[in-house]
Amino acid sequence: MVEQEENLHYWGDISEEEYYRLQGIKGSKSFYTSPRGLSLFTRSWLPLSGPPRGIIFGIHGYGNDISWTFQSTSIFLAQKGFACFALDMEGHGRSQGLRGYVPHVDLVVQDCLSFFNLIKQDPNFGALPCFLYGESMGGALCLLVHFADPNGFQGAVLVAPMCKISDKVRPRWPIPQALTFISNFLPTLAIVPTEDLLHKSIKVEEKKIVGNKNPVRYRGKPRLGTVVELLRVTQLLSEKLRDVSIPFLVVHGSADVVTDPEVSRTLYNEASSQDKTLKIYEGMWHSLLFGEPDENIEIVRTDILFWLNDRCNTET
Repeated sequence: MVEQEENLHYWGDISEEEYYRLQGIKGSKSFYTSPRGLSLFTRSWLPLSGPPRGIIFGIHGYGNDISWTFQSTSIFLAQKGFACFALDMEGHGRSQGLRGYVPHVDLVVQDCLSFFNLIKQDPNFGALPCFLYGESMGGALCLLVHFADPNGFQGAVLVAPMCKISDKVRPRWPIPQALTFISNFLPTLAIVPTEDLLHKSIKVEEKKIVGNKNPVRYRGKPRLGTVVELLRVTQLLSEKLRDVSIPFLVVHGSADVVTDPEVSRTLYNEASSQDKTLKIYEGMWHSLLFGEPDENIEIVRTDILFWLNDRCNTET
C-alpha cells in the first residue's frame, strides 16, 4: 500500500523523474534530522537551464505537505531560475510526528530555520538572495522565521497568510476557552468542531477531486493542542505586525473564507517594511496557486515572478 501511495502524483501517472525531466528541472528528496532529533522529509527543485538566480525556502500550510499540489509552484519557480527547497513540518506529510499535531509552533520555526541555514552553507549557492515562501499557515510561519532571524532573508512571498484565523471558520466563543482548558489534559484529541477546509479553499470542482486524492493529507478533525497553538500564534502575530521589517509580497483572494484578506491589508498597512506589496485578487479563493482556474493562477504566478525578479541580481 505504501508503494502505491508513493507512485501517486497530482499530475497523474507519469513518474516523478520523468515529469521533472519534462518540466526542465531537477528534483530530489531526502530526510533531514533537525537539531531536536526529528526526521523531516525534504524536497528540492532546481533549474537545469543554468545556475540559480535565487533561493526559495517554502513552508506549506496546515494539513498539507510538499509532495502534492504545493510543489506545482516550486516547479514553476525552478523553471524560472530559482532553486527551491521545502520540508514537511512535524506531524505532516512524510515527516515524523503524530499526524496533524503541532504542539509547539516555535519548535517548527527552529526546524525550518536550521534546515534553511544548512542549505545556505552549500558553496554551490554562494551569496544568492534568499526568499521565504509560505502558503496559509506557512505564511504565518514565514513571519515567525523572519522574527527569529531578522536579517537572514532578502524577502518573503506570503500566499493567503494565516496571520489570523478567519472569523468565518474560527470556533465561536466560548469554544476557544473550553478548548484551551481541555487541551491541558488531552492535547492530541482530534475533536475540534470544524469542517474540512479543502472544499472552502479550492474553487474549481475538478481540482477539488485532485486535492482530495493526496494520500498523506491530514483528514482528521483538528487536534486540540494544534488548534490552541494556532490560536496563540495568530493572536501573537496580529499584535506584532508592525514589527515585520522584511521586504514582502502578500497575495490574497478577496473571496477567501479560510484566512481573512482584511488581515493581509492590516499587515501591509502596519508592517515597518520599506519594501512591501499587497495584491488582492477579486473573487479568488484561498488556494490561489492550484484551486483557481488556470488563467487566474497565471495572473498570480506572474505577479510573484515579477516581484522576485525585481529583487534578484539578474547577472548572477
